[in-house]
This record gives sequence, C-alpha cells and structure tokens, in this order.
Amino acid sequence: MALRVAVVGGGPAGSSAAETLVKAGIETYLFERKLDNAKPCGGAIPLCMVDEFDLPPEIIDRRVRKMKMISPSNIEVNIGSTLKDDEYIGMCRREVLDGFLRERAEKLGTKVINGTVHKLEIPGNDKDPYTLHYADHSNGTLQGDARTLQVDMVIGADGANSRVARAIDAGDYNYAIAFQERIRLPEDKMGYYEELAEMYVGDDVSPDFYAWVFPKYDHVAVGTGTMRVNQAKIKQLQKGIRERAAKRLEGGKIIKVEAHPIPEHPRPRRVVGRVALVGDAAGTVTKSSGEGIYFAAKSGRMCAETIVELSNSGERALTEAELKTYIKRWDKQYGVTYLVLDILQRVFYRSDATREAFVEMCADMDVQKLTFDSYLYKTVVPANPITQMKITAKTIGSLIRGNALAPAEYFPVEPIAK
Repeated sequence: MALRVAVVGGGPAGSSAAETLVKAGIETYLFERKLDNAKPCGGAIPLCMVDEFDLPPEIIDRRVRKMKMISPSNIEVNIGSTLKDDEYIGMCRREVLDGFLRERAEKLGTKVINGTVHKLEIPGNDKDPYTLHYADHSNGTLQGDARTLQVDMVIGADGANSRVARAIDAGDYNYAIAFQERIRLPEDKMGYYEELAEMYVGDDVSPDFYAWVFPKYDHVAVGTGTMRVNQAKIKQLQKGIRERAAKRLEGGKIIKVEAHPIPEHPRPRRVVGRVALVGDAAGTVTKSSGEGIYFAAKSGRMCAETIVELSNSGERALTEAELKTYIKRWDKQYGVTYLVLDILQRVFYRSDATREAFVEMCADMDVQKLTFDSYLYKTVVPANPITQMKITAKTIGSLIRGNALAPAEYFPVEPIAK
C-alpha cells in the first residue's frame, strides 16, 4: 500500500515537509488550524533561503542592508558595510510567507485540511496506522466537525506547544517568550527604516536576549524576547524598547499586538516510532540570534527528504531507527552552529557590561564579515587563522574594557524544564 503521511502544522516547517513529500508522489495531508495565521515573529530570513526555497521577490517586504546595534548606554554601532551589493537580510510577514509555502505545497498535490488535531492515537505495534482525531473547520465554525484520519507516518510541525510532541512523550524544553507590536509609522519615519533594522540590548529591554525594530512593507515590528522565568516582566520589557526607540517611533500607531513561545533547546526526543518533530516542535530556534524561520523550513525539508529516500519514494513506512537518520544528519550539519551561538549568548547576554563589550566588538570589520557570512549562508564560517586570532584578541579586549570578564559561575547549564 502507498505510504500516507500527515503533517501537522502549516508553517514553514510543515509546508516544506509536505512539498518535498508530495513531489515524490507520497500521499500527503497537511493540517493547519488557522489558514490566515500571522505568527508573532521578527520575520528575518537569510539570503540563502531565498534561493534554496525558491521564494519570489514579492515575499520579501524589505531588503535590509544596514543594521544598528545599540548598547545599554545607547552607543550605536552601524554594521552592514561588508555586504556585497546583492547581499541582504530579507524581512517578511509570516502570514505572507507561510501562506505562499502552504499554497505551493497544495498546488503540487498536498491535501490541505483546515483543522485542529486534538489527539494522536498511537498504534500498539509498528505496522498499524496512526489515527488523528481532529476538528474540521471547513464549515467555517470554530468548533468544526469531528473527524479522523489514518496514516502510516506523522510529522509534527505544530509549534512550541506541540500536541504531537505530547502524544509521543517527546519531553519538555525551556522556552522564551516573544512579544511584538506592529506599528505603522508616518511616511517620513518609515523612510528611516527603508533598508535598516535595529537591535537593542540591555537589562531594560531583555535580561537574556535582545529587542528589535524590524521594517516590514508599511510598518515596523517592535518587540523583545526573554526566558519564561521572566515572563511576568514581558510588558515592562516591551515598554523598555518602546522608550529606547521613542524618537524613531513618534506618530506611530499600533496595528497588531502578538506574543508567542519560542523554544530554547531541542526536545529530548525528536523521533519516536514513526513520528518525527520539526521546526519549533523539535526546538530548532537558535540561541543568540533567536532565528527560527530558515531552520524550521530546513528541518521540515530534511525530515521529508529522509522519508522519501529511505522509503524508496513512498513504498513503505520507515522504522524508528531509519527515521532517526534525519536527526543524525541534522545534528551533523548544524550541531556546531547551535553550540557556537549558545556559547555567544552565555558570554555576551549575561550583563550590561558584557552587552557593551558585544556592541563594541560589532564595530570591527572582521567580526562583521564573519557574522554576516555565517548568517546569510548558514554556516559557522571558518576564518583564516590570522583573522581568527585577531577576532579572539578583540573579543577579549572588549570584555576587559567593559569589566565583563567573570568567573565560571556566570555560565550555568540551563536545566531542561520538567
């Protein structure tokens, strides 16, 4: 019997997985609860994603070529001069990007279901199908009609609060809270952000992350993020970024307020049986930068590619051991990237002194080129030894000048939430 796969969640991870599966002729179902969903997100995507996922120009609202890093004492460092003429960071709205990816998968043959999956029934052996119990909202109601679907494999792409992850006992993880306001600015103020984005650091805007002002097509996204232990302070932190950026936001009108959890670590178990997790459900958001869109889409595609390859384009379902090939490939390709960004966050985001050192270091051209190359092309770019030594020396110098060097107790290992 032909392989049937259900993908739960129609964001970049789920849609990319569905597209890859259906192209191989695999019977694919894609569940999305809200087809017009606008996930709270800064919306930045790296240049490599545009080509790799064949995104048309209209998906990109702004092409950011300049960025301001703003320290706790409001020292501004301009970065972006190392970019080539054809290089940029893409800024998009999630409702536009997600809708495009989902519709493309549907046009290729994916069966898109406007539904909420309430329960995943696990079979008692490795041959019987999985049963998804869901509410079908195609009748236009919130309650929907109760339905079931049986499939051979499941991909959970249903975000940080994944029901698929709970169904397979994938384990919990620490997560951050992102809070964002979309603010429509007067034309003259919007002109300032034509191709510019801002990142603010400081205890007043986030004790463990950063705040941002990212431009969109007719508004800016102004937000902050922090670990869940500081969740009660999130509105106070948002007030902090609004105050820091006040002059540039004068005359602005809030058109949307958004909040969402962001995973801080991978799930303890990302594959159980014939079920795999991708995107936020798996915990693919990076530390330090908080980036998630590219890695979500990439994880969905890599998971689906593994299924296509090892099932011989859908002739049979994979075993758990075979499906874990996706995790092995993912960790081999991106494990070092996640480790480096985790270390950077632990070193530079732990106090205002280290944040001042971080912003100072960002003024260096070698650091800027290494950072942008790593972000735009998604590799931890190995600089030549001399450049690497220079960057290391400058890092230490910045930390010393900022009185930011600290003993080992400042680097605690964060426990996985129970």
